[in-house]
Amino acid sequence: MFKGSLIAKDKQFYKAVAAISIPITLQSLITTGVNMMDTIMIGKIGQTQLSAVSLANQFISVFQIFCMGIGMGASVLVSRYYGMQDKKSLKNTVVIMVRLCLALSSVFCLATLLLPEQIMRIYTEEAPIIKCGINYLDWSVVTYFLLSLSLTCTIILRNVGMVQIPLITSIAAFFINVGANYIFIFGKFGAPRMEEAGAALGTLIARIFEFCVICGYLFLRDTRINIRIRDLFAKVGRLWNEYIRISIPVLISDGILALGNNSVAMVVGRLGENFVAANAVTTVTQMLASVVIQGFSQAGCIITGKTLGEGDKEKAQEQGYAFLGLGLFFGLLAGGIVLLISQPMINAYNLLEETRHIASQLMLSISMIIVFQATNSIMTKGVLRGGGDTKILMLADNLFLWVVSLPLGILAGLVFHLPAFWIYFCLKSDQVLKTIWCVIRLNSGKWIKKIKSDKEL
Repeated sequence: MFKGSLIAKDKQFYKAVAAISIPITLQSLITTGVNMMDTIMIGKIGQTQLSAVSLANQFISVFQIFCMGIGMGASVLVSRYYGMQDKKSLKNTVVIMVRLCLALSSVFCLATLLLPEQIMRIYTEEAPIIKCGINYLDWSVVTYFLLSLSLTCTIILRNVGMVQIPLITSIAAFFINVGANYIFIFGKFGAPRMEEAGAALGTLIARIFEFCVICGYLFLRDTRINIRIRDLFAKVGRLWNEYIRISIPVLISDGILALGNNSVAMVVGRLGENFVAANAVTTVTQMLASVVIQGFSQAGCIITGKTLGEGDKEKAQEQGYAFLGLGLFFGLLAGGIVLLISQPMINAYNLLEETRHIASQLMLSISMIIVFQATNSIMTKGVLRGGGDTKILMLADNLFLWVVSLPLGILAGLVFHLPAFWIYFCLKSDQVLKTIWCVIRLNSGKWIKKIKSDKEL
């Protein structure tokens, strides 16, 4: 089935992967830790507040995935141009990325400001949850601009080897967020008891800190890209076509995928408050178990892009198989982690007995799905994307989601009322199909595409 070795012959490969993936993994772990502390703290208030924050964050997650699409789309070009040492094209790519972020943030900011109730009604019809969700969203309006720029600029810094600053920033933001949550959720040290609004305020404070450090460093101190605020107003017309050809399919793919995942949340939201609360608990656990996968996915994109930028296609193909092997290994490891921590995580929340039972079934299903998710994520979000194969990825990502997993999930949950294990498995069945497709695409070698620089346009 595999035309290459799943174990790299060059041991320097693993050192290079570790140097990139470990700091990214640690940062992702910290970010997930913040989300986990949010849900644990708000879960102490009550199940209604927990469900509301979980569903409100589904909308914010849609925005975050769009931002990741913009950032990872730019990453394909940045890693390739960095390997080519084409500083002008690299800088212009960042300029286009920032402009897209500002436009996207404006749209989501206005939607949240003007239509908070309509946003919550997308996910649930239960009035108490809607009311709490609106309180959370009211404090989240400004975070879109802060999140989009700090997230995408972090991706750019990673692509040029600057992984320590984002990591240190995330560690500091974690403590700031937890401290602010404690103060404002529960009303400590003379602060008002804000409950779900306090969770949103804590996140806002942490986002302000992240934005100031990450964007401040990139636009005021960095010398590898050497981009400054005045460069954001420069003309980049010639690079727009190449950016659209390579990066926009990534944005569209991740964007439609975000809408698909949002549709999954809509299905979950209509299965009742117990299912919603159980899913909120298991989502955090899944994120904790898959942080390593995120690190290797981004490492795959960066290393593949750099290798191809240096002109070595054969080496990039060999590295692709090695990344596939890493995906299988860490997928199995993540599945084991989910099984180990599932009950302690469930016990950390104040849940009803029926909710606990649903959460246990979801945990078991996640432990199986995550093996396939790890494998295909490292390939689709990493290697294949780094090779410039973005148009085909856009089709594959969304075809399996919209044609297979969503219809199956709707039938399983809303028509046949199957047990929670099978509902979740059906909703995530696209992960299995994408894994098979990734192996076929890697074997074909057609995933390696040529990318033009600013000089060639």
